[in-house]
Amino acid sequence: MEAESVQSLTPLIQAADQWGEVALLLPLLVALEAVLSADNAIALAAISRRLHDPARQRQALNLGLLLALVFRLSLIVAARWVLDFWPLELAASAYLLWLCGRHLLGADDEPPEPEGVEGAGEPSHAGAAPAHGSTAGLAGVVATLAFTDLAFSLDSVAAAVAVTDRLALVMAGGVIGVIALRLTAELFIRWLEVYRHLETAGYLAVGLVGLRLLLRLIQPALVIPEWALLLSVAALFLWGFSERLVPSAQDEGGAS
Repeated sequence: MEAESVQSLTPLIQAADQWGEVALLLPLLVALEAVLSADNAIALAAISRRLHDPARQRQALNLGLLLALVFRLSLIVAARWVLDFWPLELAASAYLLWLCGRHLLGADDEPPEPEGVEGAGEPSHAGAAPAHGSTAGLAGVVATLAFTDLAFSLDSVAAAVAVTDRLALVMAGGVIGVIALRLTAELFIRWLEVYRHLETAGYLAVGLVGLRLLLRLIQPALVIPEWALLLSVAALFLWGFSERLVPSAQDEGGAS
């Protein structure tokens, strides 16, 4: 979602000069974070699923989003100089398109690093190698989570800065937004186990964000209507939730 889409709120915000009205502004910023991060949450959930162990998934989300929070707060502080820095937008676009293409080409279908598998045929390898490999896998997932959130944050930070120039308020909204993102990502992890197309829909939404950033760089005069973007993302998520995996598994169990 573009920062311009909330500029109509600016006069109302600028009229609120008293900090007593922060209670009204903060929920608005959090709501913006939630709307702008819906596709971000499913992407983070899909990335963390590379670690099959639920405990490792939660650990990766905690560490990855903690690092992402540091990046996001730094981006807010430097927003005046960074948000118009085209190489950063180009890098973010390329990264998001790479994530989408990697999934669509099947690179994410490779089995993840073993996470201390017990009872797997060869105890000698299960006892020694996994500890080292799982650490490398966890570090890679944490880094991917942090950089993915940073790429998505370009839009949400731009929107928040357009709403208010109060740095502390924007940072508070960012902190609460990351906490909400952490909870939402864990919810999506469970949904990804249930709905067949949800992961692909999420990555297509990631690609859509990357493509939008790229188009904004190549052709700034070309403005995609906000309603078209929202309808596209909504259509992707409707398709993502269209087919369940759980009923088919139960049917197979009942048939056997």
